[in-house]
Amino acid sequence: MQMRVVPAVPEAGTDPGRTVQLIWLRAAERLPDDPLLHACALTYASDLTLAATAALSIQEPFYRRRGPRRVFMSSLDHAVWFHRLFRSDEWLLFAQHSPSLGDGRGLSHGEFWSADGRLVASVVQETLVRTLRDEPASPAGANGATGSNP
Repeated sequence: MQMRVVPAVPEAGTDPGRTVQLIWLRAAERLPDDPLLHACALTYASDLTLAATAALSIQEPFYRRRGPRRVFMSSLDHAVWFHRLFRSDEWLLFAQHSPSLGDGRGLSHGEFWSADGRLVASVVQETLVRTLRDEPASPAGANGATGSNP
């Protein structure tokens, strides 16, 4: 998939706890004219960044993050509704937002828009979101380590 992130819009995500992410995406290569194949490609693409949208209030987006991840995420459920025919090898705007993150669970909604402004699909995902703990320092001598250089 090719992705192009839309820079943050100042007024987007101003509600407490609400996060927003906009990404243009398309298949990297021209796909055959099979509508089922295009639906499968969109379904795959819908799972690439949707879970992370729920965690944006506690972790920087994937394209800005420097260093280790701060959260563990796993999809609990994921649903897609197809509204009209589209091509996954043409640019689609994936407009994502998360209205809720709490008690280790995040909820994200997404809409796929064609370049000419038609809503082609909608998605919803519930995600397990856990903050990662720092690894404790291993004690000297563990696993043969002496804490000094040879």
